[in-house]
Amino acid sequence: MRTLGQLLSKPGRLIGTWSQIAHGDVIDALGIAGYDFTIIDCEHGAFGIETAAALVRCCEAAGMVPLVRVPRDDGTAISKALDAGAGGVLVPAVESAAEAAALVAATRFAPHGTRGACPNVRAAAHSAMAWRIFVSAQAECGIVAMIETAAGLHACEAICAVPGLRALLIGPFDLAVSMGLEGEYRHKDVVAGVHRLIDAARIVNLPVIMPVFSPEPQMLGADIAVWSKRGVRMFAIGADKILLAQALRRYRHTAADAP
Repeated sequence: MRTLGQLLSKPGRLIGTWSQIAHGDVIDALGIAGYDFTIIDCEHGAFGIETAAALVRCCEAAGMVPLVRVPRDDGTAISKALDAGAGGVLVPAVESAAEAAALVAATRFAPHGTRGACPNVRAAAHSAMAWRIFVSAQAECGIVAMIETAAGLHACEAICAVPGLRALLIGPFDLAVSMGLEGEYRHKDVVAGVHRLIDAARIVNLPVIMPVFSPEPQMLGADIAVWSKRGVRMFAIGADKILLAQALRRYRHTAADAP
């Protein structure tokens, strides 16, 4: 099992992406290309936990850490993702410290949390006779809180300070939409909000994962350089659909323009 804790312990820059294409061959290709992690997207991907569990297996075989984005703030969805072997769970649109605390509790068993205890799950090798070892291993997983709304930005300092959160993922595009800026994620107000989120995380030593969707390699590199200077070292670049669509367009244009 590959966990978020193991990922965070690796030195240097960590590169991942988003998986919305539900096929193991795409996961294989990401692993061969050297990606460190991918976010299996059960919010916007057209699949559920059964498919996500299969993709988790593919990530493990490909040498990547599988993070699963659940559709919403839901304790059952979080438990299912962890039971299936997710290395960590990304929860969208976290907007308060109380919500973040409940999410952390959803990853922990009693008496420290609210997660249902079942030894017959994949993450426990389908029969966790050594329950304490399983509980210890699950502590290496945990919650990545995604802040992507104006309400979440307003409460970001309190959210980041919640004990037990493993990382913060910033959602600039959704934040721009929430702020009434029609997805203009490079707008100065959105950029200022992103800097505030990074500052809030740095104060409490919470790792930050930054999505970078720049379509051109030079722009991608420039954006990563900007955020690296702010101390960010984990990046979710593009998404499998974006990367595939760009490659298809590039090859088609090259073929069409050839002498």
